[in-house]
Amino acid sequence: MATHAVEANFDGLVGPTHNYAGLSWGNVASKSNVNAVSNPKEAALQGLAKMKKLADRGYVQAVLPPHERPHIPTLRALGFAGSDRQVLEQAAQADPAILAAVSSASAMWTANAATVSPSADTADHRVHFTPANLSAKFHRSIEHKVTGRALKAIFTDESYFAHHPALPSVSHFGDEGAANHTRLCAGYGDPGVELFVYGQAAFNESAPAPVKYPARQTLEASRAIARLHGLDDRHAVFAQQNPAAIDAGVFHNDVIAVGNGSCLFYHELAFLDEGGVLSDIRARLAGTELQPVRVSAAEVPIEDAVASYLFNSQLLNTPDGMLLAVPGECREVASVSRYLDSLLQQNGPITAVEVFDVKQSMRNGGGPACLRLRVALRDDELKAINHGVIFTDELYNRLTTWVEGHYRDELSQQDLADPMLLEEVRKALDELTGILGLGSIYDFQL
Repeated sequence: MATHAVEANFDGLVGPTHNYAGLSWGNVASKSNVNAVSNPKEAALQGLAKMKKLADRGYVQAVLPPHERPHIPTLRALGFAGSDRQVLEQAAQADPAILAAVSSASAMWTANAATVSPSADTADHRVHFTPANLSAKFHRSIEHKVTGRALKAIFTDESYFAHHPALPSVSHFGDEGAANHTRLCAGYGDPGVELFVYGQAAFNESAPAPVKYPARQTLEASRAIARLHGLDDRHAVFAQQNPAAIDAGVFHNDVIAVGNGSCLFYHELAFLDEGGVLSDIRARLAGTELQPVRVSAAEVPIEDAVASYLFNSQLLNTPDGMLLAVPGECREVASVSRYLDSLLQQNGPITAVEVFDVKQSMRNGGGPACLRLRVALRDDELKAINHGVIFTDELYNRLTTWVEGHYRDELSQQDLADPMLLEEVRKALDELTGILGLGSIYDFQL
């Protein structure tokens, strides 16, 4: 008999410095909205509304906290000195791009926070976490320390949970977390197949690789995480992302594929060796048949898939099949909207489509799937976590009040140098760690 388990979705709270700096080369949406004025309050409330919508439907929903931004310790490590106010002033005058990078609210996209292997797959039968080093982008490479602290503050019991440090922060071991990792299984408590998708083999210069945009995830990183998590050959498949897809703006696999249970929903250009990937999964998937849902380029051109973030959707179990939770942009792109209508007529595993408004996130290149980290937990493991982060009506109301009281309605690039913004952020985060019961996880609290 299978062990009962649930999939908990840990969504990132959008941070108070949510802004459009266009920091992510290879992310088309991020670059196209550079220097626009953002609305941090609206972004955070949109994220909370998405969480509540799913929690109200009975899904286990939780939150991960935003990071301290601007990140003064990073600026000090780069040679800016004096009081915090002076550090901000110097950075703004000397190199506004650096200030923008250390002010990014990109930790909101918790699909990049870590790679998680459930206890059903691991050798020691604990849930394993490895924060992503995100070494491809400076503004994200500074996240993993606080991410690790937050995960340890939530998943504290070492008899259930194992925490690893991020991989070495170099390009050869570039790791983008769960955005390039998905798990297929009969049930969340059953042994599953963990699909690691990489962009290139860093130590093999003759191997296929993208030309226009960088491949952020390496085979070497994926294999290292599988070893750290105690995954043997029965539980891990390594698949190369199609270099042509990366060059079309598919910077992470979750922009072109998403899996849940026994269903893999993917574009025909997702993998370099589509047939081999499906064969490898089928050979390891115990207790159920793989249910691939393949979208052809004729149905949805890859440019439309990127523009709409069709595959950066959440795929969720329901009593009557699976729900595909899509961003609103999917109904604004004609080919994608037509495809979604046809999908519901296919009598396949996906039986419902629902639109979620995450426009503030989408403008920076992150859809519903970017905003959540999936953690499969047995009942006893779920009981063992810090329940201050579990979404309830009470927590929703407290966090809504918290956002309303601390977030700005508008934020421009020039505002990042405002020392009052830093004070506002620290006051807000200090209050938040109390609300969530996390203790001291930020540098300014230590």
